[in-house]
Amino acid sequence: MTTAQAIDPALLLSAYAQGIFPMADGADDPSVHWVEPRLRAILPLDGFHLSRSLKKLILSDRFRVTTDTAFADIVALCAAPADDRPTTWINPVIRASYDQLFRIGHAHSVECWHGDALVGGLYGVTLGRAFFGESMVSRARDASKVALAHLVARLIAGGWKLLDCQFITPHLASLGAIEIRQADYLARLYSVLAGGDGAAAGAGAAGVSPPSPPFVAGDWGALDAFGAAAAPDFVAAGATGSPPGYVIAQLLTNTS
Repeated sequence: MTTAQAIDPALLLSAYAQGIFPMADGADDPSVHWVEPRLRAILPLDGFHLSRSLKKLILSDRFRVTTDTAFADIVALCAAPADDRPTTWINPVIRASYDQLFRIGHAHSVECWHGDALVGGLYGVTLGRAFFGESMVSRARDASKVALAHLVARLIAGGWKLLDCQFITPHLASLGAIEIRQADYLARLYSVLAGGDGAAAGAGAAGVSPPSPPFVAGDWGALDAFGAAAAPDFVAAGATGSPPGYVIAQLLTNTS
């Protein structure tokens, strides 16, 4: 694991509670800066776009999906250069910082495997009932889409109210992400942290302070209980990952 100096977890979580997050200019940049976008991407949990092709892929269980079993490996895979992404914003400071959040239960990962190979997934930060997506990666076609579908199902089952995607991309937009003003994002975020549903963006949150912890937390493991009830063989097989694809597809279909 990297020996880079990590951002203090309390400072990092406080920044997220105020709609701010850290980035580096490149994987080799030793410093980080704080980012507060003017426009923010979110994915409404009831607006995930489950296309016919994606539903078919999920039902096929082509990928074995797990959670929190390879957090550091997912972050490393997201940070690694690829043909379509020669460099990333994930430097050693970022990696060390999110590893600390993972160790204290404020970061999670979703991993997609093909056989024993890690071929995609995502990771992000949790605070109250808000999930802040940090990065996602595919080393096999559509692996990141499957990981995101499993994440959305997990957040729905666990009572989360906000999925922050930071910046809009065509890939995220095709899956249901939308772009809103930062002021409206803050209104949603503060509402969720205060125990509301975050549905009303209103006139923004100018001059309003974020609520103070403790926050009511979402239940990361609720999907596993849902999967056990819907698919007893999920438990009987000794599975430790995400429930089978038909459970995920059913949950997404019922809530979309």
